[in-house]
Amino acid sequence: MTGSAKRLSPQTLPESERRLLALWAAACAERVLWLFERDAPDDDRPRDAIARARAYGRGELDTAGQIRRRLEAGRAAASATTPAGVAAARSAAQAAGVAHMGAHALGAAAYAIEAVSLSAPEQAPDEIDAQLRLLDHASATALGRLPLLGDDVAGPLGPGLLARGVRGDAVRAIQARLRP
Repeated sequence: MTGSAKRLSPQTLPESERRLLALWAAACAERVLWLFERDAPDDDRPRDAIARARAYGRGELDTAGQIRRRLEAGRAAASATTPAGVAAARSAAQAAGVAHMGAHALGAAAYAIEAVSLSAPEQAPDEIDAQLRLLDHASATALGRLPLLGDDVAGPLGPGLLARGVRGDAVRAIQARLRP
């Protein structure tokens, strides 16, 4: 490795895989977007983040531009009036963050599951199933290449917000289903 070469976290993934996962993360976030929009119908930041994640996934936005704007939807969480609405906004923010690090795709899924859990707890297991059905083979393979939650501390899958409570349980459940 040269002095200018930079070792990336295993949570980053190659750009081609981040683009695939951005599409899946956007689909996960969109499933719960209505929970945020019910709280803050005039705040379009999460919807815009989902649209940008999709555009990034299709190759229509460059990585640097998407990384610069990835935090906008997270700020929208302050507009939500319910915990489910907050989680839905954070799901959109995580989807927008996939351009930066592939592991944010699991964050988008986990926050979406948390939003469902807060809104209709009995539906949370079905939400995991629905998210997994959205995965194509290439996206599932990319997700399976991410380190298990807690195995790598340098990113979203470290000991932070994704490792706790419903979010942690959701990530663990998804990862268990993706690994034989």
